[in-house]
Amino acid sequence: MTAATATIDRADGGAHPPSRLLTLAEPGRAMGELASFYALRPLMGLLPRGDGHGVLVLPGFMASDVSTAPLRRLLCDLGYECAGWNLGRNVRVDNARIEAMMACVDALHERTGRPVSIVGWSLGGVFARELAKQAPEKVRLVISLGSPISDDRGHTNARRLFEYLNGHEPEPMRSGNFRLLAEAPPVPTTSILTRTDGVVHWRGSVQADGKDNENIEVVASHCGLGVNPAAVYAIADRLAQPEGDWTPFKPRGLAALFFPGTRLN
Repeated sequence: MTAATATIDRADGGAHPPSRLLTLAEPGRAMGELASFYALRPLMGLLPRGDGHGVLVLPGFMASDVSTAPLRRLLCDLGYECAGWNLGRNVRVDNARIEAMMACVDALHERTGRPVSIVGWSLGGVFARELAKQAPEKVRLVISLGSPISDDRGHTNARRLFEYLNGHEPEPMRSGNFRLLAEAPPVPTTSILTRTDGVVHWRGSVQADGKDNENIEVVASHCGLGVNPAAVYAIADRLAQPEGDWTPFKPRGLAALFFPGTRLN
């Protein structure tokens, strides 16, 4: 089996959120993935080692750095200069928040003297892609986890809460940004997604085929993606690539068993 790469198929009649059954099962599935992460944590030291470049990890909607702490600690142990965003909960989407995130990129870039990678979970992945569009010279690659990167919010069941807190058009959109979410940034970009996502329908996380774009499918919940062992394997593999030498994901050996081989169409 190999990682899945594909284009979006609209034959199902348009955007819609995941089923309620998947949504209701999210907490229990996520806890199982967290338990699996810690059970396998001693073996994760065998994952590909990093080269010391900076990695900024952005949390999902309504989450904070607490949610990304297990992943960040692992990446630090693998040899990366890893950082959280230190901006509290990911609730408001305004120009000040975008500027603060760009300051995080600038600081990590200056501290390491090299382009940084950005890993974003859910809404954090949307931010990661947009930051890379604004400053591609400072970004090495982008990895999103279950992120609603479609231009249609109908793919997520968090739409009403998001629009209640941020309005139909958040401030960055009124300023002319965040208008082409489905357009990948001009750097290598990976979207990790799951067909069993209970928050963002998997079709909303699929990016179109491109020279440096890919989709990787795992079996996971939305709330567990940041600690799902298969997703973590893919993240470590992507980050360990030599700078300027990006190639599509190909799981090796028994690891291939954990990546569905069907195409996303």
